[in-house]
Amino acid sequence: MPQLVLGWLLPEEERDALLTLVPPRYPRVVAHHVTLKPGVRQDHPLPEATRGRVVGLADDDRGVQALVVEIDGTTRRPDGSTWHITWSLGPGRKPVESNDVIRQHRWKPLEPPRDIRLEPAVFASTNG
Repeated sequence: MPQLVLGWLLPEEERDALLTLVPPRYPRVVAHHVTLKPGVRQDHPLPEATRGRVVGLADDDRGVQALVVEIDGTTRRPDGSTWHITWSLGPGRKPVESNDVIRQHRWKPLEPPRDIRLEPAVFASTNG
C-alpha cells in the first residue's frame, strides 16, 4: 500500500500553465504536488495555506528537475528542506531525489515568480 502524504496538490489549470512556462526537460513529467509531511493518516488535518509562489528552478543536468515553491513567505519546509514540486525526471530517477538536487546544486530564481493556487490534501505518494 502506498504511503500517504500531507501537502498540496497542484490543480490541473495551474499545472498546465506552469508546463507552458517551464517546459519539462526530462521524459517523465511529475508536476503533481508539494509535500508537507510524509507518512500521515488519511484523517490528518489539512494545511491552511491555499496559495504558493514558484520562485526558482533546480536541475542537476542528469535527470532531476524541480520547481522551488514559496509558501507563507518562505521556501523552507518545517523539516529544514525546501518546498518544491518535482517537475520532470530522467530514466531511473525518483521524485524523492529532488530534495538532494536542490540542496547540492542550489536553484536559480524564476523571473518573474509565478503565484499558484494549491489544494490542501492527503494523497498517495508518487515517490516510486
